[in-house]
Amino acid sequence: MQEDIERRFLALSVSAGRMTSRVLARALSSALRQIRQARQKTHTPHGRQSVKKLMNHDETTNSIPLDGNTRLFDRVARKYNVDYAFYKTGPKKYLLFFKAKQADAITACFAEYTKRALRKGKKPPMREQIRQAANIVRSKQPKERTREREAARDGR
Repeated sequence: MQEDIERRFLALSVSAGRMTSRVLARALSSALRQIRQARQKTHTPHGRQSVKKLMNHDETTNSIPLDGNTRLFDRVARKYNVDYAFYKTGPKKYLLFFKAKQADAITACFAEYTKRALRKGKKPPMREQIRQAANIVRSKQPKERTREREAARDGR
């Protein structure tokens, strides 16, 4: 009889131990979930991000159509610390989403972007610049050589 009671007591304590570990695991997982949610609410990403993340900032957003080079815009936007996202609408056509609170920063950023884009369009390609430089060098060299040859012929 005593052995039976001890065996039942041991079985009960083991099952109670398992149950408490399960309850403890559930409590810890729910606490971790709450901590993660609190961190997500306080930590908002900055810079380039997806449209979904930008919309989750709980702020109003505006959009501007952007045709052209997104990398050039990225470089300028980092300088102004703007939160933005691109949405592709076609080949080399994008919608640029940004926070409404950052409208002043985005206008300054967009002004500098357009200046750089226009300046880049006026500048000839690198190969053309090299050809022009080579032509200038070629046009100067024969004059110097002819003078040297004439001086050598005269015996100077």
